[in-house]
Amino acid sequence: MKLRNEWESLEFNMTIHKPVLLNEVINVLNPQPGEFFIDGTFGGGGHSQAILEKIGENGKLLVIDWNKKAIANGKLQMANSNVVFVQDNFANLSEILEKNNFPKADGLLLDLGISSDELENSGRGFSFRKDEPLLMTYSDQEIPVRDLLRQLNKEELAEIIKNYGEENWAIKIAEAIKERLRKKTIETSKEFAELISEALPKNYEHGRIHQATRTFMALRIYANKELENLEKVLKNINKVLKNKGRVAIISFHSLEDRLVKNYFRDLAKENLLEIITKKPITATREEVLQNPRSRSAKLRAATLKSNI
Repeated sequence: MKLRNEWESLEFNMTIHKPVLLNEVINVLNPQPGEFFIDGTFGGGGHSQAILEKIGENGKLLVIDWNKKAIANGKLQMANSNVVFVQDNFANLSEILEKNNFPKADGLLLDLGISSDELENSGRGFSFRKDEPLLMTYSDQEIPVRDLLRQLNKEELAEIIKNYGEENWAIKIAEAIKERLRKKTIETSKEFAELISEALPKNYEHGRIHQATRTFMALRIYANKELENLEKVLKNINKVLKNKGRVAIISFHSLEDRLVKNYFRDLAKENLLEIITKKPITATREEVLQNPRSRSAKLRAATLKSNI
């Protein structure tokens, strides 16, 4: 299966945050006054704001983001005693709840896409259109991509680029990276993007996407352990949600979507979870026109039926 993924939306130079599938998320999560909700991927805060309005002054919202800048902005944007901000990885949700003596939640949202602000304004090298330090990590605790390029051998690099980016030219790109590193280090996103472009044909993907798109995405996923983090929270969903608690997950490429689909399916077969979305919800034509990033988004939702 070919990835239908965020590389399509990365081609758009967007800096204004627009929460993806906002109405659809609120509809499937159905937040009620007084309930306790978790936004595990705060980002620009659009989803959180809408949830907070629904749960009201008697509700509680736990906001989590790995990016300290997002948390700092959130505290300014949503100065509210009903909101608790935690800078951490959503993979650690069960530990976060236990550490802070929080109960299990009525609802959980995970938006797995990288926000437009992080892509264009983070200064961490996510965008191949900018000349920034080649970090591509959400947290300073993770190993930057510029270091991973030196640490991984050619075969490991090719495997990562192929598996996480479904890049057919993965071996050629890995060879070009290692050849460059024999001469000098690769320090910036622009430098890295130019290296990839030089290694690939001029008619790459018939010009539909930039030559560096798939490789940047693959290394970002690997560096941040994005699939492992998602799997961890899915495995521990019973420690996060109460009985009849709702979970909504927005994914942007098929590796994530397949993982969510399979976990939901398996738990539903065991009668431990009820799937709300028989098929993934996608953006309307109107939303795609207003926010091209939403084109690749898939929303899946479910309700916990009992303690797993």
